[in-house]
Amino acid sequence: MQELTDANFAQEVLEADGPVVVDFWAPWCGPCRAVEPIFRELEQEHGQRVKFGKLDIDQNLETAARYDVLSIPTAILFDGGEPRETVIGARPRSHFEQAWAAYLTS
Repeated sequence: MQELTDANFAQEVLEADGPVVVDFWAPWCGPCRAVEPIFRELEQEHGQRVKFGKLDIDQNLETAARYDVLSIPTAILFDGGEPRETVIGARPRSHFEQAWAAYLTS
């Protein structure tokens, strides 16, 4: 998963050629660590269709605030420079797959 920052967010996410899932997280967040392996699995299986990245909200306050990330983990799927699907909280893999099905399987 690519490390995203305030500095590279526009280029790597908003200007990306395809959909990008952004995992908004923090090192101190236990539930964030719990969902990271799920995102890595999804990236291995669907990385040719959907790019995955993670953004540390403590180090990148501007981007987290811009997308109203008030609790973590929050995962937002961006496509065409716009947020399309948001999943808040630590969820089972099936929940993420269902939320992003149109992007993972297209």
